[in-house]
Amino acid sequence: MANDLLKGKRGIITGALDENSIAWKVAEKAHEQGAVFVLTNAPIAMRMGEINALAEKTNSKIIPADATSIEDLTKLFTEAQEVLGGKIDFVLHSIGMSVNIRKNIPYTESNYDYFSKGIDVSAMSLHKMLAVAKKMDAISEWGSVVALTYMAAQRTYPFYTDMADIKAMLESIARSFGYHYGVEKKVRINTVSQSPTKTTAGTGIKGFGDFYDFADSIAPLGNASAEDCANYCVTLFSDLTRMVTMQNLFHDGGYSSTGVSSEILAKMGEE
Repeated sequence: MANDLLKGKRGIITGALDENSIAWKVAEKAHEQGAVFVLTNAPIAMRMGEINALAEKTNSKIIPADATSIEDLTKLFTEAQEVLGGKIDFVLHSIGMSVNIRKNIPYTESNYDYFSKGIDVSAMSLHKMLAVAKKMDAISEWGSVVALTYMAAQRTYPFYTDMADIKAMLESIARSFGYHYGVEKKVRINTVSQSPTKTTAGTGIKGFGDFYDFADSIAPLGNASAEDCANYCVTLFSDLTRMVTMQNLFHDGGYSSTGVSSEILAKMGEE
């Protein structure tokens, strides 16, 4: 049910690939809540995805941008303000890529060129995005930036390999930049640590299906869906959370606070 939580707000949403992606759901929910925004993704990702259908559905313009390029990001924030008619009120950073994972390279044998590429695309891009926005004064006071992360930044999940380190860096950037941007412009920056989610990226990780079921069995509320995550992001973009910043917020049905569940113990007892 729409209640105009984001009415009058302008945004930039990155990373929408297809209808399974969290960014896609965020765009739909933000549109329902009265926001206007531009969509952006790397040109290669746009060719692979279905972003044109989302743009039509949400009456949004697409501005291609490589999030590792200062030039592209400057163009993105410039054009977004021109298209939307003012400063940006919210930004979703939903960008992640690991070549080491794609190529099934074990963590202890990481290719460091691939590792560096993953850092640049998945973590440094947030720093670059924020630095460009701050230099341009492109985000409104009390604006909100949300980046999507995963609990492998705090705990070891062998299948997540170098992305665990990269997500830890992403969360640190949110805290560090959150301080400076908060002091100067009241811009708040948070990360959302989401449950395992059946997105195109998530299901590409080896063993994802088994782990998805495991996490679902541990979490008292079960795994949070992409749609649930989108609703949560909308609240973080809204004025209802204007004093929340520099936080890593777990959105995982209680998984991160649960040691073991009765369901898992019961299954072990059956063996």
